[in-house]
Amino acid sequence: MAKRDWNRRVCAKRGHITYAPDEQAPRERLRAATATGEAWRCLRCGDFTLGAPHGTGPAANAPLVARGKALRELFVLRLLAVERGLRGVLGVLVAWAVWKFSNSQDALHQLFDQDLTVFRPVADHFHWDLEHASVIDTIRKTFDYKRSTLVYVAGGVLAYSLIEAVEGVGLWLGRRWAEYLAVIATAAFLPLEGYELHEHASAIKIATTVVNVLAVLWILLSKRLFGLRGGVAAFEAERHSASLLEVEQAAGLLPAHA
Repeated sequence: MAKRDWNRRVCAKRGHITYAPDEQAPRERLRAATATGEAWRCLRCGDFTLGAPHGTGPAANAPLVARGKALRELFVLRLLAVERGLRGVLGVLVAWAVWKFSNSQDALHQLFDQDLTVFRPVADHFHWDLEHASVIDTIRKTFDYKRSTLVYVAGGVLAYSLIEAVEGVGLWLGRRWAEYLAVIATAAFLPLEGYELHEHASAIKIATTVVNVLAVLWILLSKRLFGLRGGVAAFEAERHSASLLEVEQAAGLLPAHA
């Protein structure tokens, strides 16, 4: 099975990124003359593409293009960003529902009792104790909550959802502050998830907790957060070493001053 070339796949979707360095040696290395005009080497996939370069300037100012490992990591981050975004949207809807419920608590309680009376003969026919069913007990307990408590709950859920949304946007854009936020926010809620698992374990809750733990560990180690594995200095050095100009320089294809 052929190895997937992420660089070319992204270029096929978004287009190539070319750059013309001012320095003669790297400029000649990245440029090619063809019968139909000049072509410039893409900084992401390394292929030559016809047309004028997208940018020009000193080689040191060449755009830092995600490629190789960095590109794969960005793909994983964007998967996490989508998951965080969906959780943020769902949380906002839940907060709105709780707030609406707090404003119509008495009316909903009366409506629930009326509907329960209608379904009671059916439940009796199937010998189901409707009055003491766990679902019914849980719903009735919510009617006993104070309106102020529900408003606080709605506010808390809304705040958490907004954090998730901001985190999702930051992860999608590949911002380092969002990686710190993702680790801190996820780790902060792990004790609560552990408590929920202890009280009511389910396959979905277990899978969600495992995914969150793995996500925290992956971001911590791969992004070298909080000084791990050399910290931000080692992370930036790794990013720069993945650029096309740096790769060619390390391989001796470009002079060291490029």
